[in-house]
Amino acid sequence: MWLVVGLGNPGSEYSSHRHNIGFMVVDELARKWRASFRSKFGAEVAATTHAILLKPQEYMNLSGRAVAEAIHFYKIEPEQTVVVHDELDHEFTKLRVKVGGGHGGHNGLRSVVETIGADFLRIRCGIGKPANKEQVTFHVLSGFDKEEKKNLPLVIGRAVSAVELVIERGATVAMNQVNTDK
Repeated sequence: MWLVVGLGNPGSEYSSHRHNIGFMVVDELARKWRASFRSKFGAEVAATTHAILLKPQEYMNLSGRAVAEAIHFYKIEPEQTVVVHDELDHEFTKLRVKVGGGHGGHNGLRSVVETIGADFLRIRCGIGKPANKEQVTFHVLSGFDKEEKKNLPLVIGRAVSAVELVIERGATVAMNQVNTDK
């Protein structure tokens, strides 16, 4: 069994922000797989035949609590966990699959690493980086611009396909197919 975690901040005021792209991808997986969310572990959880979908409902820096509870409850190994998150270090539309690693300053990843270790898979969804370092917080906690909004369904669709590829064929195949800029 796989656990697919979308990182984001709870609440409608954050729903369209760049930082919530993980929630957007997991919502699309739930729609595609015809799954409904219910509250459990301080998260929104949907059980499907493909995976358990999880959207932690505490703020980003506390996301690891719900992930750890779900892993314990469903007896899922960190290696069978995929975390979908926003990535400042990649331009918008760039997607990368990664196994393990650090948190790179991402507070949601930091929380997950602190609670379950670093051996989970990541789907890194590029959101671009502002030119001015002082604008990072504003950037991640703001909505997509007009051009990005046009491309957002494509990015979400590609991330959904990446998750499905990881589940069906494994991380190596997913990295070989997704991590090439074609």
